[in-house]
Order: sequence, then structure tokens, then C-alpha cells
Amino acid sequence: MIDRATVERILDAAQIVDVVSEFVTLRKRGVNYVGLCPFHDDKTPSFYVSPAKGVCKCFACGEGGNAVHFVMKHEQITYPEALRWLARKYNIEIQERELTDEEKREASERESMFIVNEWAKDYFADIMHNDVDGQAIGKQYFRSRGIRDDIMQKFQLGYALPRRNAMSEEALKKGYKEEFLLKTGLCYKKDNGELVDRYAGRVIFPWFNVSGKVNAFGGRLLDSRTKGVQQKYVNSPESDIYHKDHELYGLFQAKKAMVKEDCVYMVEGYTDVIAMHQCGLENVVANSGTALSIHQIRLLRRFTANVILLYDGDEAGIHAAMRGTDMLLAEGMNIKVLLLPDGDDPDSFARKHSAEEFKEYISSHRTDFIQFKTDLLLRGVNDPVKRSEAISNIIRSVSVIPNPITRDTYLHECSHRLQMNEQTLINTMNGFIRGDLEDKAKEQEREHRRLQNQTQSGGMSEQDGGQPAESDGRTATTQPTIQAVPQQSSEIERMLIQNIIRHGEETIFEGLETEDGQTINLSVAQYVDYDLSQDGLRFSNETYNRILAEAVEHNNDEGFKAETYFMHHPDIQISRLAGDLAINRYQLSRSLEMQHKPETLRQRVIHLVLDFRMRIIKQRLKDIQMQLRQAGSDMERITQLMKDYKDTQLLRDMLARQLGSDIMV
Repeated sequence: MIDRATVERILDAAQIVDVVSEFVTLRKRGVNYVGLCPFHDDKTPSFYVSPAKGVCKCFACGEGGNAVHFVMKHEQITYPEALRWLARKYNIEIQERELTDEEKREASERESMFIVNEWAKDYFADIMHNDVDGQAIGKQYFRSRGIRDDIMQKFQLGYALPRRNAMSEEALKKGYKEEFLLKTGLCYKKDNGELVDRYAGRVIFPWFNVSGKVNAFGGRLLDSRTKGVQQKYVNSPESDIYHKDHELYGLFQAKKAMVKEDCVYMVEGYTDVIAMHQCGLENVVANSGTALSIHQIRLLRRFTANVILLYDGDEAGIHAAMRGTDMLLAEGMNIKVLLLPDGDDPDSFARKHSAEEFKEYISSHRTDFIQFKTDLLLRGVNDPVKRSEAISNIIRSVSVIPNPITRDTYLHECSHRLQMNEQTLINTMNGFIRGDLEDKAKEQEREHRRLQNQTQSGGMSEQDGGQPAESDGRTATTQPTIQAVPQQSSEIERMLIQNIIRHGEETIFEGLETEDGQTINLSVAQYVDYDLSQDGLRFSNETYNRILAEAVEHNNDEGFKAETYFMHHPDIQISRLAGDLAINRYQLSRSLEMQHKPETLRQRVIHLVLDFRMRIIKQRLKDIQMQLRQAGSDMERITQLMKDYKDTQLLRDMLARQLGSDIMV
């Protein structure tokens, strides 16, 4: 593990303009630099780099962060890998620190599983390349499928000897624990306690996660043994490091090509991926015959929004092309479909054609998904009822597309193609959209009630508000007491946390007198924490709560500066958020920039805290109104709710007066 001191040296050395300039042409604009965003098809410069803040941000697509985040996104690597990339660039020696016992316990099991899988991958490859049986059986099988040795090496293909405990015996001999052979699924135990290799006698396809670690395997019986066998392939079972609905075969080998081509081919099997790589098409992944999940789609979306479903033209291929497409559309993916000629799958087609021939075939034969679905469902359908059902199915798919312009374009084409009134199709689509929105609203309402019931059953009660004093010795206006209620994250919360990140350590109250007569100062972070804690209020976003807590915890550390601390934070989510909130698109030159004044900052923070409280009070009023509607004829309940409503209105009015008169603009 890279120690904190080394991380700090790397981040201090990494100059954001220097790093970004390796990949983006930048030109100076005021105190910032601008260029075309490398993460989307940018026509006009929208990618801003701030050398003063040490961050970058695209104001079109939203990507950005510090130097580490930029390298992670651009090179598609993990946080530690990005740190090592920067360390090599700036000739910084990486110091790995010894983990604590607790950290070792947390990391050891997962890491042990990865280590065992890495050893097994090397073991299977060594057997195939160096063992007599491995060469004669395993390697010969792959060669019979037309796979070259360099492609075998690229995908780390291997072979497991047919003896059912050959691999496990070797693993135990090398010191690997039986516990992890079982947890990874490399082995299983029979009822009599015998340890058995899961992949004995099979050729091996390792699975690599997005960062390149081996998290699973697929094993295939050889052709001579598959006759009459239902299960040609055996895959790793679910484990702590492998969830099949989170992974895509070939993603690690494809990710750079996916970004470069801004497109991914989706196929069914291992050999389809491998054959297309050998053909020269590297932006290809496989879902290995399982239905696409939302996790897999969002994983793809990190690299490209354009997917081409590439399957053979038989009934099974058509069925595969139809699976999960509505989920893809709902996530904003642009879908094309390509069915290969009968008798061909991507593997066989790739072996018959060059990369250029394959690309040409794709370009001339791929079909927009909606057009594909229309042709498929309406082909030969004359019955009015079945035709109506098919059209509803098509419009249902259109309705999940999030972009309204894309939806309207598809509806217009469908109207022309189906020879139907466009308004009829629009009304049908709107019905589907309304139904989905109503379902989501009902689900949110159920969740809101569940959280509200948890809050009420938790015995949360009203407490007295605090009374911080102004810096000139005056007593600050008493803050209205508020009962905490479930909230959704808001722009007010984001603005508050932005001020904590930018100015958390800056003092905004001096010489405050406590109840015991002592004098204290309060920084931005301390004031926000003190004020909210009086009524047990918290941000709805747990990351925000963590940032506030850490800002308060480190406030008195020598040299503590909140912005630097959080931008260099080891938690990638926090450091990325800090980078996002630290940069402004438009920034005046230093000579024109308005001088920062403590009283201005104090008034801004107080105002935001009051706005935060006002928002909670308004939500509380809405909740009471809803409870009144549900109270029926329970007069005791209604009387109590009316009292609560009146008390809450008084709090609202008090806050409104403070926001309107006590706060100077």
C-alpha cells in the first residue's frame, strides 16, 4: 500500500497543466487554460485547467478532477495505478508502508483470492505451453480453432490436466490454502471431503476485471467430449471478487480501443471476442450468454455510449439481440444490431475475413435497433390485434430513451414506417412514460414513508437551538429548533459543502463566549457542525457528512487547509468531489479579483445554514399535511398534527425573518 507521505509527494509534484498537456492541446485564457475535452466529442473548447487550484473540469460533460483523476479516466486505470504513473513521470520512488493488523484482515481475504487466481492463471498457461499433454491437447485445440500463439498469450489462455486433483495438489504443495481454492471456485469438495478441481480436462479462459486482476475462469470441454453434454462451459461461481452480472469478458483487453473508437461490439462467447481481436477488431466484449445487467451497462457507459450487438442470424442470435435492449436504451446507449449470415457467428466470420472486410460488412449491414425491432416484430403479421401488440412493444422501447429529441426522431420514423398517425404514437408513448413516472413516484413515496417511520420510531425529539455570538460581541439570533426529517440531497447542501472544502479552516467567529465564560473562535467547518448538531441535523449525502467531520477533526492541525486536504484525500470519491467543487469556469485575473473578506464569508455561510434549515422546515410542513390527509377521523391524531403544523409554521416564520432582515447582503 502506498503510504500517505508518498501520495502527498506525488500530488505535490504533479502539475495539472503539465499532466493534461501530454494528452490535450491547451491555450491560456486568463489565469486558466482551456482545450478540447478528451472525454467527449468536443467541438469548442470546454475543458478548463486551473493551475492555481490544481484541477481540471469539462463544463460540457462534467469530467474532471485533479491530476490523478485525469490520468485514471484518460488511461482507464485504477487510483493506485494512476499514482504510480505520476510517480514514474516525476521520478518519485514509491514507498509502500506496512499495513496495520486491521487493514491486513480487511484486505487479506480478497487479496488472497486474487493471488490464488493469478497463480492458477499462470499454472494453466504453463501446462498448456510446456506440458506434453497440454501442448498435444490444449494448445492443439486452440490452434484447431485458428487462434495464434500471440493471441493465446494476450488472453492468457490455458489448459487443465484431466486428473481431477492435479491443480489442487500443486497449489497446496506451493503453500496456497485450501480455503481460498474453495472460495475462488477453483475447487469444490465432494460429500466425502475429497477436494476436486473444477476445470479438470478443460481449456481455460481467464476473466480479468477492469483493472487487470484475474477474478474468475471459464473452462470448456474439448470438442471430442461435448457430444451429448449439456454444459460445455463451466464458469467460476459467485464470490467476494466475482459477480457475473458485474463483469464482461474481454473488457480489460478492449477498454482502450473502446475509448479510441467510441464504440463497442457486444458478442456472446469467449471465442467470438478472441477471434475478433485476432482479426484486428479489439473493441469487443462478451456477456457470455447471460442477460445484460444494469451494472454491466453502466460499466460499458464509462467507455462509450455506442454499442453494436453482433450475433449470428439464427433464432438464438435474434433472441440474444433482443435481450436487455430496453435497459441499454434507458441508460442512454445508442444501439445498432448486426446479424451475420446464416451459419456464421462472429468467431467463424472473423476467421474468414480481414479486419477491413469485417468493418466494411458491419458498416453496410448494421441496423438501428428500433428499425431492427420493427422489421422483426411486424414481419408477416397481418392480424390487427397482434400488429397492435407489436407496435406497442416498439413504442415501449422508444419511451425508455432518456433524450427527448432522440425519442421524437424515432417516433417520426416509426410513424412513417408503420403508416400510423404520429400523434397516436406520441399519446401511446406518453402513457408509458407517465406510467413509469407514477411507478417511480410510488416507490419513492414508499421509501420516504419507511425512512420517516424509522426516524419517528427512533425517538428523535426537539432540542434547544444554540446561540453563537457575532464577532463584535453581540449575541447571534437564536436558531429555530427543528426536528430532523429524511431529505434528498439539494443544491443548498452542495453549496455548504463547497464552502467547507474551500474555506473550512477559515475563522468566521472570533471571541465567542461560552456558557462557562471561556472565549473561543469558530471556523467555517466548526460553525456548520456546531449549528447543525444542536438539532441532530445531518446532510442527506453521507460523503458530505464525512467531509464535515474530517474538516472539524483536522481544523486545529498545524498548516491544515481544507481544500488541499480534501483534494489530496485517499478516498477517490472525496478527492474527485473536492476537485469538482474547487474550480470555477470563469475566474477574474488577480488584479481584478475582489478581495476575500471574512465578514462576507461569515454572512454567506450563515445564510446557507438558514436556507438549509428552511428547506427542512418546508419538508416537515409537507409531511404533516400528508399525515393530516391520512389521519381520517382520528380527532386526537388530527389535533396533535394541527399543533405540530402551527409550531412548525412559527419556526418557518422566524427563519424567514432572519433570512429577510438579520442577514446582510
